[in-house]
Amino acid sequence: MASIDGAILDFKRLDLLASGDTGLHRLDARAKVLVTAVFVLLVISHDRYELSALFPFFIFPAAMIAAGNLPFSYIARKILLLCPFVIVVGIFNPLIDRTIMLQAGPLAISGGWLSFFSIIIRSILTVGSAFILLALTGFPGVCQALEQLGMPRPFAVQLLFLYRYIFVLTEEGGRAARARQLRSCGNKGMGIKSFGTLIGHLLLRTWQRAERVHIAMLSRGFDGSFHSGRRSSFGRRELFFVAGWSLVLIFMRTTNLTQIIGSIVTGRLN
Repeated sequence: MASIDGAILDFKRLDLLASGDTGLHRLDARAKVLVTAVFVLLVISHDRYELSALFPFFIFPAAMIAAGNLPFSYIARKILLLCPFVIVVGIFNPLIDRTIMLQAGPLAISGGWLSFFSIIIRSILTVGSAFILLALTGFPGVCQALEQLGMPRPFAVQLLFLYRYIFVLTEEGGRAARARQLRSCGNKGMGIKSFGTLIGHLLLRTWQRAERVHIAMLSRGFDGSFHSGRRSSFGRRELFFVAGWSLVLIFMRTTNLTQIIGSIVTGRLN
């Protein structure tokens, strides 16, 4: 029960972070969405065996965290939660691809291990950029920006409702777990047999509560439009932000900075 309530509060912290007042928070959401999209596309466009060229891309999330005054530990914890799923996706690569791609003395590294670590690094970069975008903009702001960039309004509204429904589901799940614990006096109750009925009641309760929330929204004049408390427009600052970061990211994609820096360092040492 405590873990469910803690997970709800921890997830809601993204909305609290989005209410900050830094320069990045005040930027129009469309600029942040566009730069994040460019970042994700350039990261995933690398070859599956590429590792060294990915490391300079950590400059972008590090700069966003520093400029937005975001808690690094919180973002890192959110990324680590997804690491087990990423490991499951790529864990069989070393068994399938055994072609030797790198020889470091007696150590031979196969293409499977390179692709495995490449998947992990790209996942950390892309997932981290998504969490940073949410922490700087908020999910409603992201949905509004997507609609303004051309996404159909029904799809954007559905995304927003899906996000809100997660909180409804987790809150009802916390209530159900609390009721089950109280009725069983701290024991396991009816055991695993009760979970089927519990899940069914949980879905029904969340559905009914979601309907009540929707009726309340309609009674307050909801017409499918987004209304944000933060007013912004796409101006000169946003244009410079998008153009500047896009040029930097494209430069990092077309140039292996890690290899260049390594060559300069080894040349001076020699």
